[in-house]
Amino acid sequence: MDSLKLGLGLMLVAFLFGLALGGPYIRLLRDLRIGQNIRSEGPQRDFVKQGIPTMGGALVIAVAFILWGVLLAFLPDDQRDDFIPQTIVPMGALLAVGLLGMIDDLVNVAYGFGIRGRHKLVWQTIVAVAGAVYIQRHFGVTGIFIPLVGEWEIGATAFIALAAIAIVGTSNGVNLTDGMDGLAGGTLVFAFLSFGFIATARGFPWLTVFCLAMTGALLAFLWFNVHPADFIMGDTGSLAFGASLASVALVTGFIALLPIAGIIFVAETVAVILQVGSFKLRGKRIFRMSPLHNHFELIGWPEEKVTIRFWLIAALMGIVAAVLAFGTPIG
Repeated sequence: MDSLKLGLGLMLVAFLFGLALGGPYIRLLRDLRIGQNIRSEGPQRDFVKQGIPTMGGALVIAVAFILWGVLLAFLPDDQRDDFIPQTIVPMGALLAVGLLGMIDDLVNVAYGFGIRGRHKLVWQTIVAVAGAVYIQRHFGVTGIFIPLVGEWEIGATAFIALAAIAIVGTSNGVNLTDGMDGLAGGTLVFAFLSFGFIATARGFPWLTVFCLAMTGALLAFLWFNVHPADFIMGDTGSLAFGASLASVALVTGFIALLPIAGIIFVAETVAVILQVGSFKLRGKRIFRMSPLHNHFELIGWPEEKVTIRFWLIAALMGIVAAVLAFGTPIG
């Protein structure tokens, strides 16, 4: 109960802290002329967003890291022994992949194009493997939990490989989702909140605290990011948040629930894969445009309707994932 009270308190503090920093941070981005460059092949409505301040995800990362550091500084030694192992990989992924995203955003602002995908993939993979190895060795993980069934033994090597794929895949999945005002931020709120409940079910109180703090910081970001956005997440946020979310799922052991709680990220990624594959093999497109949110916009859905409907799906599946975790035997 104490960790839940602390988590709820930190969620509120993260939200208020993010609100207080948001305005000055946006003004700083404008003064430094750190604005988004819109790709020419994207939807026409995106052109009006040319120059909107980017790197908004850094606000969330800063708030989460400051609160994480303050909590670490004031915790007694015996509680640090649990706090650090439960949160070090999600926080480390947030910082390490966030740095990659920040560099990509800055290069994009300066030159009109970002870091090549394969180069980003190298750094994402290094971070993912390092995080996967730590989780496997510290917690002695050799299996994953199958919803409503129980643990399935897959071995240490298979777990590390699966974990690395999950971190890289979710990082890029969130990045693909980040294409409309509030879309990625809102779906991430529901995903982190869902895994906050799942961490509670698995007996990881400090991971619950981390997820609630991230939820509060993301809600503060959304305050400024809902349509019409004052700033956008950028790769700084989207790449980092996906990697951190997957790390949380891996620590809980419920990586099998990540595609459910993160159903929107999966759908966006699958749509891109199908679109590219179909065009290369048949010379025909399946969707009007990918990622998936662009398809719905081009068939006539307003941006706000696409975003809110995707939020509703994310909220529903986040609840489903949490319920499945509580109904899964873990003894």
